[in-house]
Amino acid sequence: MASTRDIRRRIKSVKGTAQITKAMQMVASSKMRKAQQAAINGRPFAALSREITVHAAADATDFSHPLLEEREVRKRALIVVSTDKGLCGALNSNLLREAVKYDTAHTRFIAVGKKAAQFLARTRRDLAAEFTYRDTPTFSECQAIANCAKEMFVSGEVDQVDVLYTRFINTLSQRPDIHTVLPLGDPADKVAEHAKAHPEAAPARDYIFEPSVGGVLEQLLTYELSFQVAQLLFEAKASEHSARMVAMKNATENAQQLIKALTLEYNKVRQASITKELLEIATAQMALG
Repeated sequence: MASTRDIRRRIKSVKGTAQITKAMQMVASSKMRKAQQAAINGRPFAALSREITVHAAADATDFSHPLLEEREVRKRALIVVSTDKGLCGALNSNLLREAVKYDTAHTRFIAVGKKAAQFLARTRRDLAAEFTYRDTPTFSECQAIANCAKEMFVSGEVDQVDVLYTRFINTLSQRPDIHTVLPLGDPADKVAEHAKAHPEAAPARDYIFEPSVGGVLEQLLTYELSFQVAQLLFEAKASEHSARMVAMKNATENAQQLIKALTLEYNKVRQASITKELLEIATAQMALG
């Protein structure tokens, strides 16, 4: 049985750990609210941006663009969006478990986040580029990632670009998901897909494009690609902070339960020690008497 001194030391150590996890929980909780708001607020704008883009592309029957080109997928690029830090539960492991399902011979990887970069380097996968992003992703960071994917796709190095990220559902639930960003797809198919996903926006809208549909679409497609990446990063950040807050909350509660168990054990050992001393005193008195 451990001595009272050992138990006191362990209780002190666990209390210190609990203080750290509690502080991390509070920090993650603060960041979580901002990240969740950014992800939720970005969804309506992303839907409207997609609606305008697909309708403009559908109207421009004589317009062609490399980002719309669909071809047989011989090689693809996978953008893996992970976190920079750990202590967020199983979020990264669930994400990277999906990444290993891709055929290494026909896939080039782009790491967004240190955890993804470390994993892809450790498993010796074809890492084309790596990026990091802040707690609040800036549009310039998103553009850098989008431009890297765009160059690989337009040059013919890859035939499709997918993004593997963690989709934010709610504070307790985050799920790895795949989103294809390139090619942007056939306009007619995208219009039908958008109408099915957003029935409230099904009626045709009367847009006026100046100077021309093609001129607007030339700029709009590049912007749409960057904003798609931005929205996915917002989703990933909301998932990260939510998962970390929950993980630190569970760690704090587990530490408190361990402190209670150790305190009970300490009291039992101390009581046993006192009882033993009393018995020894009583035995000595009886012997002298």
